[in-house]
Amino acid sequence: MRKNLISVFSLLMGTLFLFLGNGLHGLLLPMRGAFEGYETTMLGLLGTSWASGFVLGCLLAPTVVKRIGHVRAFSGFASLIAIIALLTGMLVDPVWWIALRAVTGFSIAGTSMIIESWLNERATNESRGLIFSLYIAITLVGTVGGQMTVALGDVTTPMLFMFAGILYCLAMLPTTLSTAASPQPLKQVKLDIPALYRTSPIACVGIVLIGIANGAFGTLGAVFGANAGLTSSTIAIMMSVAIFAGAVMQLPAGRISDRVDRRIVLAILSAIAAGAGFALFVFQPASVTLLLVLTALYGAMANALYPIAVSHANDFASPEDFVKVSGGLLLLYGVGTIIGPTIGGPIMSAVGPYALFAVTCCAHILITAYAILRSRRRAAVPAEMRDSYTTINPGTMTTPESLQLSPRALPQVQAGAADAPQEEQTA
Repeated sequence: MRKNLISVFSLLMGTLFLFLGNGLHGLLLPMRGAFEGYETTMLGLLGTSWASGFVLGCLLAPTVVKRIGHVRAFSGFASLIAIIALLTGMLVDPVWWIALRAVTGFSIAGTSMIIESWLNERATNESRGLIFSLYIAITLVGTVGGQMTVALGDVTTPMLFMFAGILYCLAMLPTTLSTAASPQPLKQVKLDIPALYRTSPIACVGIVLIGIANGAFGTLGAVFGANAGLTSSTIAIMMSVAIFAGAVMQLPAGRISDRVDRRIVLAILSAIAAGAGFALFVFQPASVTLLLVLTALYGAMANALYPIAVSHANDFASPEDFVKVSGGLLLLYGVGTIIGPTIGGPIMSAVGPYALFAVTCCAHILITAYAILRSRRRAAVPAEMRDSYTTINPGTMTTPESLQLSPRALPQVQAGAADAPQEEQTA
C-alpha cells in the first residue's frame, strides 16, 4: 500500500496545483468582471462557456490523447490553460473572456482525465479506495485553497492572474517529468438518454436541475457578493464555505440514504436548500455572519445532492454499468451547468443580485416535487439490495475517467483485466 501511494504522489501533487489554479481563476474572473461593471448576463456566460468546453472535453479529449499520446496532450492542454490565465489578465474584455473560458474548460477536462487515467493505472484493488478518496480530498482542498487565495491579492491588478498561470505550470511538472509508462487509452463516453431515463427518471431530471442550481451559484455567487457590497475576502469565504459544507454533509447524508429511500432524502435536502435560498432572496440579510450561515446551509444541502442521485440510479442498474450510468449522468449535469448561468445572469440583471437565490430556490423546489412524485410511482430498492453509497465529486469537478478509479467500478476493472493480453496484465 505504501509503495502504491508513493508511486502516485507526484500525480496527486499535480492534481493539487491544477485545482488550486481552477479555484483561483474561476473566482477571480467574475470578481474582476463585477469590479469592471460588466453586465451580469455577460458574466453568467463565463460559466456557460466553461461548462460547454468541459463537456466537449469529456467527449473529445480521449480522441486527442489517442492521436498524440498522454504526455504531449497533457503538456498541450496545461500550456493552453496557463496561457489563457495570463491572457485574461491582459485582455480585460468580457467577449474575450467568454471565448477563452471555453478553451479552458476543454483543456481542464483533458488534463484531469489524463491524471485520472494515470492514477487508475497505478491503483490496485487494495489501494483503489484510498487513492480515490485522496483524489477527491485533494480536488476539494485545491478548489477551496485557490478561492481563498483571492483574499491575498488585489483583483484589480494582473498579479492574481499571473499567480494562476504559475499554478497551472506547476501542475504540468509531475506528469511531464514522469518516467512511468503511459496508461491505457482514455475511455470514450457513451450517452444513452432514453436508457438512463428508464433506469432512473428522478436521477436524470434531478441531476439536470442540480446542475442548473450549482452552475448558477458557482459562476454567479462571486458576482452576487460583489454587487451586494461584500469584500473580496468575504466573497472567497462565502464560496469556499459552501463547498466545504457540502463535502462535510456528503457522508452523513449518504449513509442515511443507504437506509432510507434515496428519493425522500433528495426531497428533504432539496427542500432545505430551497428554504435557505428563499430566505436569502426575501430577507437579504445585512449581517455578514447570517449571510455566511445561510450560505453554508445552502451549500451543505445543494452539494450533497449529486452523489445521492447517482447512487439512486446505480441502485437500479447492474454493478458493471456503474461507469456507463454515472458517466451519462455526469454529462447531463454538464447540460444543467450550461443552462444555470445562462438564465441566472439575465434574471439577476433584471431583479437584483439576490435573485440568484430565487433561481436556485426554483430548481430545488422542482427537485423536491419530482422526487416525491417518483417515490409514489415506483417502489424503492430494499436497503439490503442497494449499492453502498460512495462519495463522488459534484459535477464539473469530475470527469468520466475519474469514475474508472472509483471502487464501485471495480467489477468492470476486473473484467477488463481478465480480457487483457497477458503482457498488459504484467506490465
